[in-house]
Amino acid sequence: RRPPDEEEEAEVGWQEKLFSQFEVDLYQNESACQTPLDWQYHEEILKLEKAGGRKNYRIFTYTDHDRFTNLEEHCQKVTDSDHEVPSYLAERMANVRRRRQDRKPIEASSLKSKIITWEPSEEFIKNNHVINTPVQTMYIMGDLGPYGKLGQREYEHVLCTIKVDSNGVITVKPDFTGTKGAYWIEVDGQKRELWKYTIENASVQVRQEEEEREQCVFRDLYSRHKEYLSGLVGSEFEMTLPGTLRLFVNGEVVSAQGYEYDNLYVHFFLELPDHWSSPAFQQLSGVTQTCATKTVGWDNVAYFCYPFTLEMFFTQEDESEDCLPQWPVLYFEVLSLDFWQRYRVEGYGSLVLPASPGLHMLTIPTWRPMELGTGAELRRFFIGGSPELEDMTYVRIPTTFKGERLSRFGFRTETTGSVTFRLYCLQQSKAFLETSALRHRMQSVLDRLGGFSQQSSVYNVLEAFQRARRRMQEARESLPQDLISTSVSTV
Repeated sequence: RRPPDEEEEAEVGWQEKLFSQFEVDLYQNESACQTPLDWQYHEEILKLEKAGGRKNYRIFTYTDHDRFTNLEEHCQKVTDSDHEVPSYLAERMANVRRRRQDRKPIEASSLKSKIITWEPSEEFIKNNHVINTPVQTMYIMGDLGPYGKLGQREYEHVLCTIKVDSNGVITVKPDFTGTKGAYWIEVDGQKRELWKYTIENASVQVRQEEEEREQCVFRDLYSRHKEYLSGLVGSEFEMTLPGTLRLFVNGEVVSAQGYEYDNLYVHFFLELPDHWSSPAFQQLSGVTQTCATKTVGWDNVAYFCYPFTLEMFFTQEDESEDCLPQWPVLYFEVLSLDFWQRYRVEGYGSLVLPASPGLHMLTIPTWRPMELGTGAELRRFFIGGSPELEDMTYVRIPTTFKGERLSRFGFRTETTGSVTFRLYCLQQSKAFLETSALRHRMQSVLDRLGGFSQQSSVYNVLEAFQRARRRMQEARESLPQDLISTSVSTV
């Protein structure tokens, strides 16, 4: 029975089952029924045949419990490559069934449960190692086979995918057509056929009274949920003492680039100057993983993406002191480790933690000490090892140095690569509350604390001097060499 033309319109409800010709032919046989769902479909198809057959012709659906839905989720690719080989993580993720589970209602006694599980069990880790939002899925399909040959699986095409998660978010892919026009599907067969279809929202519009009632329910739900979260978090927050600054640094060792050898790792530690302290549990040092480099442009880059967290306290002393307070310094060294377990020092560097809050991307150049002669380089190449600093604070001013002038005359170094850091700095102090009205005028925490405006101005002058020096160097490099030599000889 063929319609007068190849047009068909069907109104489909949520999780409404419309059988395809393939399913009708399959489930009519009792031998093909194995699961309870198969037997249910068998009975429904028999009733449907007695009532005169199915009303749909080419349009049918797969609901959340059908085999197609399970296989479709299992076979989803991560990339659009035709030769993709799923990784270990992709295979494990494919086994995670994002299905709505029957959960027990939350009892009143469990409202004060802890947000953080400090000692998770193995079952807890197994069920929560990925973000697993329960989802119900439904597929609206189209049988685009030639006339008289309906029911062939190779001609089944997904027209629309509808997903509803536990948060109440409905996803329709592709979207309702509206004014965008029909979607196209081109079928390769005995003759190339072009099918067009549209998707429209046929749901009944909610009346204004019901919509207002729904908004009232949502507001009440949100207010109750806010009270629930407030009860979990509490209102007791630790405040800093007057004249004390708390500094949080959520940092990341992003990458290291431009080094001679491969398989790099970074060792870093934080030095706290006078009047600075840290909690007893705070770890002020760390070592990244060993990372192989890849060629990006002209440099060999190792991407670490290694996170670390630092917390420090500064106690404000008498402002009448002559010496300027110092800011914490992060020292680091880059090392390489090869297949034969030979390690080499690739570079030393340091950075002063930013004095202003917010995001800071810093690329720090490094250097390494070197020895004269070919023997040192041969030793470094064949057996590894190279001159290294006994005290890493020698990168700046050593902590053991107490004199007025530090001489590095005769100390030979070589410029190497650079390390990129990403730092998110947060600052907490009661001085911020006192000057909240003037916060838009403040430039850094040094100014907000009131007693360090002198150091802030010194830093600003030094930064301006460095910018002017860089501009002069760039201008000099851009001049022709004959002009520079002529001017020098004239002088």
